[in-house]
Formats: sequence, C-alpha cells, structure tokens
Amino acid sequence: MAISVVKSAAADLKAQMAENPAAVIEDVARQWGVAPREVIEALPAGMARLGPGAGFVAAMNDIASWGEVTLIVHSDDAIFEFTGAVPPGEIGRGYFNLSQPKGLHGHLRHDNCGGVAFVERPFMGKASAFVAFLNHSGGIMFKVFVGRDEHRELRADQLARFRALADQLGGESVG
Repeated sequence: MAISVVKSAAADLKAQMAENPAAVIEDVARQWGVAPREVIEALPAGMARLGPGAGFVAAMNDIASWGEVTLIVHSDDAIFEFTGAVPPGEIGRGYFNLSQPKGLHGHLRHDNCGGVAFVERPFMGKASAFVAFLNHSGGIMFKVFVGRDEHRELRADQLARFRALADQLGGESVG
C-alpha cells in the first residue's frame, strides 16, 4: 500500500510540473516536502538530463571557459546571484578552489556533489538553460545559467557548450 501512495505522489508531482514547468524548483520542493532533485526529475521529458556528481570538476572547469554566466545560490533565507565569468579552479585541501582574488571566488565541497543536472525549460516567458550541481541529499548546491545576449536570448555559443557538456558527462534524460 505504501508503495502505491509514493507512486501516486510522484505522478501528482509530474502532473504539476507538466502543467507549470517554469515553477521555481526550490519552492516546489518545499511545498511537496521533497528534495529539489525530485522536482527536476519530475520535469517533462526532454527538459532535464542528469549526470554523475563525479563530473563536478570537469563541469566547473568547462563552465569557466564560457564567459559571462549567472551563478545562483538559493537558500531558505536568500537568493544570491553573481553575473560574470566563473573562474577556473583546482582541488586542494579537500575543496575545489576558485582561483581569483576578486569577483567570484571561494572553496566548494566538490565531494558533496551527487549529480549534475542540465535543465532546459521555459522560465518567466523565455527559454532558460542551467546546470544544477546537486548534493547527495538531492539539494541544489548552486546553479549556473547560460548567459543572454543583447536581445535577452540565450547565447547560442554557450547553449552549444551546455549541451556538449551534458553529452560529455553522460547526462541521461529524466522525466
């Protein structure tokens, strides 16, 4: 009986995401009492691909060559956004260290990454594409959004890099 209840809840979440794929993932997760990864997995077919967490370093160093992107950290208390180039990094002392003295810098717990999601979906009336780094509990560590051009459209060069990275990391389609 319990398994059918879980399947029913998953089907209900899939139905909600089919109806509103632009919903804020973290908000939906909170409303449903599930991890954000489950919300990403409930997106309609073709909107999300999921690769292994072991791809963290390769993904971050590839993103470092994309140019201006927007990195977002969304917590219960704040949404931090950084628009600019993500610096390359390297592993040292148990962290993936972003190596630049100003702008975006810091130390990321790369071993906490349990998956790398590649999401393409509508958001606020426009196409959007982002890489979500997921922790082992299914939470979102942070997201990196493909940049926009002067017409507010996704940058074609970055979108191509985004899709190539999903292919490289073996991202499997979910949904």
